[in-house]
Amino acid sequence: MSEHKILIVDDQNGIRMLLTEVFGSEGYQTYQAANGKEALALLQTDRPDLVLLDMKIPGMDGLEILRHIKAQDPDIKVIMMTAYGELDMIKEAKDQGALMHFTKPFDIDEMRLAVGRHLRGE
Repeated sequence: MSEHKILIVDDQNGIRMLLTEVFGSEGYQTYQAANGKEALALLQTDRPDLVLLDMKIPGMDGLEILRHIKAQDPDIKVIMMTAYGELDMIKEAKDQGALMHFTKPFDIDEMRLAVGRHLRGE
């Protein structure tokens, strides 16, 4: 069993449920947030090791949430998810410390492998 915690931040319930099921079955502790306010509250209480963060979230976009995460704890790993190919936003996210991004619809096996590699520090 893994001790790692993953926070899934996406306004689409179906994506949160899918990722929770996939990573929960891998032995990770998973937490979900549908918006930036929930995500930042969970950061305070549960300190995830890795955040899967959607770029486009109503209210507070992914870049703003990323800035808050990195200001609170620069060691938290962040992987961005986007349904759009916003290259400028993706570049800005990487400049602010995001490890990588996945474009929706993503290959769940590729994401599983990437999350595992980053959590093992590879």
